[in-house]
Amino acid sequence: MQNEFRYAIGLMSGTSLDGLDLVYVKFNNFDYKDFQIIHAETKAYNTNLKSILSNAIRLNKKKLQEVNDDYGVYLGKCVNEFIEKFNIETVDFIASHGHTVFHQPDKGITLQIGNGEKIAEETNIQVVYDFRTQDVNLGGQGAPLVPIGDKLLFNEYDFCVNLGGFANVSFENDKERIAFDICPVNIVLNFYVRKLGFDYDNNGKIASKGKINSDLLNKLNALDFYKKIPPKSLGLEWVQEKVFPLIDDLEKDIPTILKTFVKHSAIQISKVIKSSNRVLITGGGVYNTFLIQEIENITQTKIHLASKNLIEYKEALIFAFLGLLKLNGEVNCLKSVTGASEDHSSGVVFPIN
Repeated sequence: MQNEFRYAIGLMSGTSLDGLDLVYVKFNNFDYKDFQIIHAETKAYNTNLKSILSNAIRLNKKKLQEVNDDYGVYLGKCVNEFIEKFNIETVDFIASHGHTVFHQPDKGITLQIGNGEKIAEETNIQVVYDFRTQDVNLGGQGAPLVPIGDKLLFNEYDFCVNLGGFANVSFENDKERIAFDICPVNIVLNFYVRKLGFDYDNNGKIASKGKINSDLLNKLNALDFYKKIPPKSLGLEWVQEKVFPLIDDLEKDIPTILKTFVKHSAIQISKVIKSSNRVLITGGGVYNTFLIQEIENITQTKIHLASKNLIEYKEALIFAFLGLLKLNGEVNCLKSVTGASEDHSSGVVFPIN
């Protein structure tokens, strides 16, 4: 008989390079909504690691494999430190998202580095990783993967929105889970605020002092991606090709860029959630008070924020949950979300029992 409770460590590294999120979660194996985040922390990346991860997209195949292995070892060491710090005694498995280097599903390409075998070797714990590749091979977008968690863990909400490097959303429509990336958020805001010497725009204060560049705002809102119907997803390559050149061509003042892009993000997010007052918003972008206020102004609703642990660690929590579903042989990837040919149970398990 299966144990009633399973204990997992979930790992998440976002595209905005904030750092590595680690959560230690207790799941009720017979009632998934009965879960508890027991410990959680973010391990900030040092300057060298940030540089390696941000430049990985430019590496040749051999060098990229070295980084993949090295980052896997790093993740394993982080898990060991996390276990020691919180005196964790029981870990049934680790579930790791990895760090996205390539994501071009229309070309059949997706890569999240952080070799799961290296994590397992370092920790001596079973690892579930590489959650996206199978979906892309089945014709899907390989993203977003969080919606199965939204469906099974947070179904009391109309919309579940994550504000990270990108804003993404999931919701029920005619008894099917629909989900997609809405627009870039922190991946753009953080890129420009770093030019001023900051890692991020605290509470959106710099953006709030800028002006709106109407021409830039209109052209951002007119990007082809926003006309596409789901399933659809975004990657760094799209931002580098479509967004940065547009901004750099039309505006040089950083506060104006930030304010205009916050307005753009708020408009795109508000188009999706409309005026619902049952919205779960999580992710680092929640702390951008200016962005939240802009969304509230457009939707004419008050956004009620989740607990700090949920705001900061929901994605890591859900990747732990995806690992649990995989190990239980249950669907963790929905064709209605990704556009794959079938619902399936995605992820690579190492070692296999």
